Amino acid sequence: MADVGRRPRRAFIGSFTAAGGPGIVAAAVDSGDGALTVLSSVNGLPDPSYLTLSPGGGTLYAVSETAEGAVAAYSLAGDVPEPAGPTVPVGGGPTHLTVFDGHVVTADYGSGGVTAVPVRPDGTLAPVPSGVLHHSGSGPHTPRQQGPHAHQVQADPSGRRLVSVDLGTDSVRVCDLRDGRPVLHREFALRPGSGPRHLAFHPDGGHAYVVNELTPTVTVCRWDAPDGSLKPLAEVPVLRGAPAGDAYPSGIVVSPDGRFVWTATRGEDVLSVFAVEGGGEALRLIGTVPCAGRWPRALTESAGFLYVANERSGDVTWFALDPATGLPRRGGSIPVPAASCVVFG
Repeated sequence: MADVGRRPRRAFIGSFTAAGGPGIVAAAVDSGDGALTVLSSVNGLPDPSYLTLSPGGGTLYAVSETAEGAVAAYSLAGDVPEPAGPTVPVGGGPTHLTVFDGHVVTADYGSGGVTAVPVRPDGTLAPVPSGVLHHSGSGPHTPRQQGPHAHQVQADPSGRRLVSVDLGTDSVRVCDLRDGRPVLHREFALRPGSGPRHLAFHPDGGHAYVVNELTPTVTVCRWDAPDGSLKPLAEVPVLRGAPAGDAYPSGIVVSPDGRFVWTATRGEDVLSVFAVEGGGEALRLIGTVPCAGRWPRALTESAGFLYVANERSGDVTWFALDPATGLPRRGGSIPVPAASCVVFG
């Protein structure tokens, strides 16, 4: 399954089929105003909640966020994503995945760890995972932190290491992949009870920002790529005042020029805008804007637009971004029941 050449940009949207989602949705992207137009959908994988693309864009990979857990590959030769090979079982409840060093690596929230699945030359997945790194530990927040809950995994900007964020243990783990097996390099503790969910790197390659789900904050960190070390520097609220209830921050994005950071908060249905200051080592909350839906589960920046998957209102909304202030301005939306993520290729 060869990666494809130049073609119009497309968006791929994940959803929760158990809540009425259509599976994986493919949409065309208007290069002028960022608008999305639905092209097709494929519904053969339960709860494809998070997606990622191969480096060349010819293959789409999806987790199946079920109790059993699986990962699947899709060919993108046409407008309809086509299943490519059988699904591969991974740890229970995978919530995120990335492509790294010839493998698809999943973050397994339910079982607590990361799983590496080899990718064949044609983009399909080998039938058996080559290695699993089981996280261990817990946190003070019950019942959410009785054990490990890996929520996200990605490569660092240098491409040398894997970084996994664990909500259950209040920590970020830095890993190597050796002979196809994730191996722990170092583990870094964040504030107990913060519940880290997702991490985004600054384009300078030397800073990272972790959005925390159990407390509505972002932890600012310094990242040392050669050493593979993460140093927390400060913790910044994502809201100006105390939330009315549990806030549940979800996604975090850094602008390509490194000047702004955006987060989504589900309990408040808002997007927060931060200015990056101090050479990347400080965030200043500029303000919040409505997410134009309910329960913004994930957000993605692409070509000057911010896209938000609003899970409970069942839509994907896009916003034009003011290049001077970073503030989003609503552009439009498309209906996608139980939407959970948006990726571009």
